[in-house]
Amino acid sequence: MANKRLYEVAQDYKISSNALLSILKELGFSPKSHMSVAANDMMMAIQQKFEAEKEAVKKDIEHKKKPKSAEEIRPAVVETASPETFDQRLAKLSQALKKHDKRKKKFDKKKKGKDGRQVDHKAVVKSFKATMATIGGVKKTKKYKRRFKPGAPVEILEENMIDVNEFMTIAELARTMDMKPAELIAVCFRLGLMASINQRLDLETIETLALECGYGIKEKAEIGQEAREEESSEHLEFRSPVVTVMGHVDHGKTSLLDYIRETNVVAQEAGAITQHIGAYAAFVGEKKITFIDTPGHEAFTAMRARGAQITDIVILVIAADDAVMPQTVEAIDHARAAGVPIIVAINKVDKPTANPEMIRQQLTKYNLLPEEWGGKTIMVEVSAKTGTGMDRLLEMILLQAEMLDLKADPDIRAQGVVVEARLERGRGPVSTVIVQKGTIRIGDPIVAGVCSGRVRTLTSDRDIPLSEAGPTVPARLTGLNGVPQAGDTFMIVKDDQEAREISLKRMQVKREQDIRQGHGHATLEGIYAQIKEGQMKELRLIIKTDVDGSAEVLSETLSKIATDEARTIIIHKGVGAINESDVLLAAASNAIVIGFSVSPDGRARETAAREKVDIKLYNIIYDVENDVRKALEGMLSPEIREEFSGMAEVRELFRVPKVGLIAGCFVKEGQIRRTDKVHIVRDGRIIFTGNLISLRRFKDDAREVQSGYECGIGIENYNDIKIGDHIEVYQLVETARKLE
Repeated sequence: MANKRLYEVAQDYKISSNALLSILKELGFSPKSHMSVAANDMMMAIQQKFEAEKEAVKKDIEHKKKPKSAEEIRPAVVETASPETFDQRLAKLSQALKKHDKRKKKFDKKKKGKDGRQVDHKAVVKSFKATMATIGGVKKTKKYKRRFKPGAPVEILEENMIDVNEFMTIAELARTMDMKPAELIAVCFRLGLMASINQRLDLETIETLALECGYGIKEKAEIGQEAREEESSEHLEFRSPVVTVMGHVDHGKTSLLDYIRETNVVAQEAGAITQHIGAYAAFVGEKKITFIDTPGHEAFTAMRARGAQITDIVILVIAADDAVMPQTVEAIDHARAAGVPIIVAINKVDKPTANPEMIRQQLTKYNLLPEEWGGKTIMVEVSAKTGTGMDRLLEMILLQAEMLDLKADPDIRAQGVVVEARLERGRGPVSTVIVQKGTIRIGDPIVAGVCSGRVRTLTSDRDIPLSEAGPTVPARLTGLNGVPQAGDTFMIVKDDQEAREISLKRMQVKREQDIRQGHGHATLEGIYAQIKEGQMKELRLIIKTDVDGSAEVLSETLSKIATDEARTIIIHKGVGAINESDVLLAAASNAIVIGFSVSPDGRARETAAREKVDIKLYNIIYDVENDVRKALEGMLSPEIREEFSGMAEVRELFRVPKVGLIAGCFVKEGQIRRTDKVHIVRDGRIIFTGNLISLRRFKDDAREVQSGYECGIGIENYNDIKIGDHIEVYQLVETARKLE
């Protein structure tokens, strides 16, 4: 009960939300709205009030049921039901009319202009009878059936659940609830919300309005979900498994995949490290396996997560001459979060320092117990260099796939996931996709994320042209009007108009989300944070990469490099070559342009030279991270500390005209320099901090005085020196700070 919201409590007691709020205010509570949580004291007070009202109603009913005496009943019967009463009233009315008529005639005789109106007694009596006949009856009125009663409790049944998506307009929500927009706007006004017909609503407001109108809501998983074609159980066929290769950096993931595919992908990667996520198809006899290669560096955690979400089996690669590393543990967590089985490939067993048993023992800490030890995890010793154990690994993959009983319907319109996307010169946006259901063909209208279009070309992972691609087939396609986000879902729809409508709605929602995330209602905490941010130094960056996955990863990695005093701000990220608009944006924002595996075009170089915009080009993510970190460390305020130089004791005081008080001192430690700062110390306490105004040896000015010598010292803006004070001198030393 304590976790219920007020509108749910109102439904329990069969009253409206507004009525419950009024009751709570009478009881001394002040809830914000009917969406507030009902506390225990509120529930107790409401229960006591309703129980008291029930008792009062019971007493009233018992009193009314008690039979009355004959004396109490008789007058009422005589007055209301006796036929004599009606005749008596009619006779009295006739007598009154006759008297009125006589008085009128007398009055008319006195009038000079006699033209009195005659009364039709029969018409009056007829009218009186008609009026009396209607006494006790009910006037028939035309009834209009209302679709809902605002504020009235309505039990939320399954048929009253509606599918909604965030940022629907008033018109769209009204149409979903089979209402007129004007009716829904009236509900908004009653709740204190000033809304127009095209105003977009957040999910909380949508839920409030739906509940007020007697509906429950179910949020759509994705806009355009209704356009997806459902699979038919009669047409399901066995499909190939999608296998994701995961593990720590330099443990041999891509090398293992190269051996299976008989290619050399590693040689194409900068620094021999996988920078992108790729999808490849490999055949084992007549059976096909789709592999997804994910980078192993910790900066690509998000890319590994996307791989686990679209995969059926995870191959966890661990070097036998190394150990279970942090990225290995992350890969295990991603696989478990996706609920997919794990096959461990213990790689590099051909090395003399290999110790597979140690790897098995370490994996037991993460609940991965090998089959030979009585567990359920398949572990295979392999060598991506010599090919040892590769056949057994493929057999285990196919065996695990048979146990999973993977099926898909190839006859429906295709649905799948965008694995990677890039912008290529001459081809436009190129997307690497994996089809999960159905079949994609050239010419099909497609929606991918917020992008739409028509499939223009379709090629395999080896750039072989395809006319169609079925379930679990990795393919590269062109024809979209933009570069989708890596990890976006795609689907084939009925026609181009439907594709454009879904794309437009998704763009509107995304734009609304960006606006609402970028701005918000002001709070004290927010104002304080903004004041504090005014003192913060920022390194603004514009990131351009060859593929969307790298842009996402770079943005996430670089945005984490921050302290309380300095931080990075990613003002723009995109895919493709660095162009003139990127440079102009950097010039206007005082930002640095970072290019990852891309280069600026000619006009961008000219504009950068003219606007003095710094463009940094990289091929390896480590270099980007290190350079940005160094740049940010240079923006930190240096650490300033006091370095002790010397100490002198005041032994005499001299007053010099036009100069002031001069302290005759003996230097006991270190040396006194003219440029030093001073602390005046008395009885162990610093009573003044300032600067030297003069330093002399006898009558001559001195730059410094060593320990064991006498000197005269003048302190700027301080004349309260006493004999016995100590003058400590120090220097301020600045030390460059490092990011933690």
